[in-house]
Amino acid sequence: MDLTYLEFHLLFLLPVLSVLSLSLLARRVDHWRLQLGGLAVIVALAVLYTTPWDNYLIAQGVWAYGEGRVAGRIWLAPIGEYLFILLQPVVAAFWLFHLRAPAVEVGMSRRDWLVGLAAGGVVTAVGAALLTTDATFYLGAILAWGGPVLALQWAVGWRYLVAVRRHVALAVGVPTLYLWVADWVALREGVWLISDRYTTGLGLPGLPVEEMTFFLTTNLFVVQGLVLLPWVVRRWR
Repeated sequence: MDLTYLEFHLLFLLPVLSVLSLSLLARRVDHWRLQLGGLAVIVALAVLYTTPWDNYLIAQGVWAYGEGRVAGRIWLAPIGEYLFILLQPVVAAFWLFHLRAPAVEVGMSRRDWLVGLAAGGVVTAVGAALLTTDATFYLGAILAWGGPVLALQWAVGWRYLVAVRRHVALAVGVPTLYLWVADWVALREGVWLISDRYTTGLGLPGLPVEEMTFFLTTNLFVVQGLVLLPWVVRRWR
């Protein structure tokens, strides 16, 4: 029996989310009200920011879905796609909430703000340049879409993120590796299909570098945002 998009969620996202949720009930989460509020904002922004981009790439033929694998669509994207946009940040956040953030205080100068903004601008510019050829179009779309968000986060507190880099790396690395495996299965089973025309052909066997970059970038969005939130609040106070 062919794996559908909704079955993919039942197999990969809902079980791990259930385990993480039950585990959190037995743990003490620092600043949990603040963090849950931040997560709610991140999920809302993820839907608003990702939906036009996602549907545009579907319209361009960057990816498609296997025959009979989706149940209903909103615009061009299947319902399962919107569920992914909603659930992925929650999975990454709930994993982050299991980790104890180190006690580090770092300041940010105006020059640091400009450096962070410029670094994100470079990512955006590279992405825009890659959009000019078919083979790098998908990778360019990811970087051009992700660069402005990274610019904002790095401008706010790249020095703090560097100071807690091991914490960030662990928080980003585990869900990213897990989603790489899940994505590899979905591609192998034909739940979604990535265009050869718009990809470089690089990556691990069965897992394009573009997909790897996408999940790394989106998990960075979530983790960096939630790691920075209590630090920013402390500075304001």
